[in-house]
Amino acid sequence: MRSLSERLRALVPGLSLLLVLALAARSLAGVVGTSPLLVAVALGALVGNAVDLPGSVDDGTALHSRFLDAGIVLLGANVAVNELFDAGVVLVGLVAGVVLVGLPLGEFLGRWLGLDATPSSLLAAGASVCGVSAATTVAGILDARASDLTPVVAAILVFDAVTLAAFPVLGSLLDLSAQQFGVWAGLSMFSTGPVTAAGFAYGPAAGQWATVTKLARNALLGLVALFYVLRTTQHAGPARSRLAHLRAGVPPFILGFLVLAAAASAGLLGPDLVALADSGSTALFTLAFVGLGLDIRLDSMRRVGVAPLVALFGHLLVVSALTLAAVLFLL
Repeated sequence: MRSLSERLRALVPGLSLLLVLALAARSLAGVVGTSPLLVAVALGALVGNAVDLPGSVDDGTALHSRFLDAGIVLLGANVAVNELFDAGVVLVGLVAGVVLVGLPLGEFLGRWLGLDATPSSLLAAGASVCGVSAATTVAGILDARASDLTPVVAAILVFDAVTLAAFPVLGSLLDLSAQQFGVWAGLSMFSTGPVTAAGFAYGPAAGQWATVTKLARNALLGLVALFYVLRTTQHAGPARSRLAHLRAGVPPFILGFLVLAAAASAGLLGPDLVALADSGSTALFTLAFVGLGLDIRLDSMRRVGVAPLVALFGHLLVVSALTLAAVLFLL
């Protein structure tokens, strides 16, 4: 077992790569006149696919998901809480509707395309709640085999990359407001990182709405996990075990976001602290999105089976169309 100093030294190459690419993304963004967060994703994807990176960077670059979580927590200090309350009932209703419609839709599409029950459930959870995290959580409940989980995860990652590029373009063509686009992306796209990146690519306000909407969906992972626990009788277990699944399904960064948002709305954070949180959130997002780009591998995408891709495309098409209509009518 490695010592603490050895583990810290192992992080240095990967963290250095993230930092260098993040600084380069900020510089390039100033030249081309676009969001540094979008450039960070593109630059990471370019390097990840053009350069054979050594294994020594893996430990450090794997921390990009932690940077994303921390950035979301700090984003809480800059959320307009009064606007969230105004849209609260509508937003909660839309989020609940996406999950309630999305789960049976994903299960149906998977089975209709010839997938077994387990991969269909993994696909449904991933598409309806929070991408790879939801698929992995449900895989643990269902004792899914690697052969069931791997193609679903790969297919979700394909659509994470595609929707990250496509949604801001579609939002501009549809002339959506920042709030409309953010809520639409947060309801329709699969994983938290791409939702946040697409939102901020559209604009700062859209990024906040996209992140908040996606967090509301993520918060339902505990209930979805509990549903699969109850449905799978051999894993039902005692009530205490069910409650543990419910608690484990709520990511800690959601609680951190809510605490900071409440503190900011109560006036407990001065302007200097809010500005510092804003700068910190942007810096952490830039590092996270570089890592997100590094995870986009074209060779992996080519190996994904057709059925999970078609099922996810059908799910995305139906949910995004329904939520777009709802957003245009209600917001």
